[in-house]
Amino acid sequence: MTNAMTHPTAASPGAAHLKYFAPLPVPDPGRLAHLQRLGDLRTPYATGPAVDDLFATALDEVNRWHIDNSPVYRDIWNGHSADRNAPIASADDAAGLPLVPATFFKSHEVLSIGRDEVAAHLTSSGTTGQKSQMFFDAWSIGSVMRMAAFVLDHYGFITPDQPNNYLLYSYEPTDALKLGTAFTDNFLCDLAPVNERAYALRAVGSEHVFDSFGSVDTLLRYAEQDLPVRILGFPSFLWFTLERMRAMGVGPLKLRADSFVYLGGGWKGQAGRQVSKFELYDRIEEQLGIPHERVRDSYGAVEHGVTYAECARHRLHAPVWSRIFARDVATLRPLPYGEQGYLHCVSPFMTSAPVHSLLMGDLVSVRPGSDCGCGLETPWFEIHGRAGTSTNRSCAVAAAELMKGAS
Repeated sequence: MTNAMTHPTAASPGAAHLKYFAPLPVPDPGRLAHLQRLGDLRTPYATGPAVDDLFATALDEVNRWHIDNSPVYRDIWNGHSADRNAPIASADDAAGLPLVPATFFKSHEVLSIGRDEVAAHLTSSGTTGQKSQMFFDAWSIGSVMRMAAFVLDHYGFITPDQPNNYLLYSYEPTDALKLGTAFTDNFLCDLAPVNERAYALRAVGSEHVFDSFGSVDTLLRYAEQDLPVRILGFPSFLWFTLERMRAMGVGPLKLRADSFVYLGGGWKGQAGRQVSKFELYDRIEEQLGIPHERVRDSYGAVEHGVTYAECARHRLHAPVWSRIFARDVATLRPLPYGEQGYLHCVSPFMTSAPVHSLLMGDLVSVRPGSDCGCGLETPWFEIHGRAGTSTNRSCAVAAAELMKGAS
């Protein structure tokens, strides 16, 4: 399996990432002019009254867009508001939008565009369990990638002139694969030229298999090359690779200091084996030689494609394109800073589906930017766990099943 997992790639330095900074037009410039301005912001953590006003107006435009174009959301809105034309006048009004649970999209296909306008179709889970079916027009899928590029560029992780070797802790692509995590990790390979690319979750027939020995072999080979290494994907698989290295007696590697680890997907389904992120970061530095400041976790979902990437102090700040709240698990009322509740994400970027006010299944506490100390002023959130049952699955849940017997 090991030889087949690596994919040499001839990349043109600096070429691929440029498309993510190119102009991206909204579907209707007349109706969505403020959304265009918000999406074009290149300063992902900007704050201030002007930014808040722009966000509120863009959100109002998108809310009206979905009322007019989605019969399902029109019914939700009419049941929520006595005034169909009630405006969203301030960023604080975002908390007053109707809450649409992310799980709703596991059993409903809801669009605000025609099927002929669908540019991408992604799902949220693996080969079994309930899947969210998300459909994107060109603006929506382009915004997902552009927001990620703007955030990672802010942190200095886009290197268009420096080739990298990649190890992806995500699903090796197949013709039938539509998973959002696989899409994201492969898109992230555009942000630094690919010298070699290897997958830890190998496609074997109609299934995927976690290749821990192949992952160790790949890291050993990369350590012999004078190139930075980028490791992307599920943290659980990286942890089990580090454990495998120890079991095999493989000593510490010295990957280049400008290597980069960008994780996402969490430890769902492996709670009994989960370690703290700082224990994982310590082991990455100890066994791979990549310092903490070059290791970042992230949060995202196929239903909510805004990029939440850790700052230098490893906090998940909300970027300029979203607002975050914690909602009481019993009453769903907005909670003050520091109290735990469901994560409520508000963002106007999606025009293809009414996911602009989404209630996630994760339990979080939200804190002001000043509580971080990294210099960013936008609020950030800490994840405390996930509320749900076996029917509330995610990509990471499905991926965790591949761990059985592999570590």
